[in-house]
Amino acid sequence: MKVLCVDHIGIAAKSIDESTKFYTEILGLELVGSEEVAEQKVRTAFLPVGESEIEILESTAPDGPIAKYIDKNGEGIQHIALRVDDIEAALEELKSKNVRLIDETPRRGAGGTKIAFIHPKATKGILLELCQRH
Repeated sequence: MKVLCVDHIGIAAKSIDESTKFYTEILGLELVGSEEVAEQKVRTAFLPVGESEIEILESTAPDGPIAKYIDKNGEGIQHIALRVDDIEAALEELKSKNVRLIDETPRRGAGGTKIAFIHPKATKGILLELCQRH
C-alpha cells in the first residue's frame, strides 16, 4: 500500500454555509463547490489547501452518520482521509494484517472518488478514510 498524501480533513458541521464562512472570510480559502452524496445522507463542501482539502460535511437526514456524529461528539473533525494509489490493494493488505475495517470494499465518495473507512478501534480512536482519486 502506498499512501500518497493527506487528501482531506473531514469536519462535521450543522451548516455548511455557516461553517465555510470562517474558512473563506477569515482564512481566505476558496470554496470550490459542494455536492450531495445521497447514499451517505451528506452534503459536502471543499476548500483546497495546497495538495489537501478541508471537507465540510452536513447531514441531509436526522439519521445520517454526520447527524449521529454531531449528536454524540458535537461539531468538529470527524475523519482524516489518506490518498492511496490503489484502494482495492490497500484494503486487501489491511485485511491480511487483520485490521478492523468499516468498509471491506470501496464505495463511492464525493467527487467520484473511491473511499473506504478503517474502524476507529484499529487506529486508537481516529476515523481514517482511504480514498483513491481517478
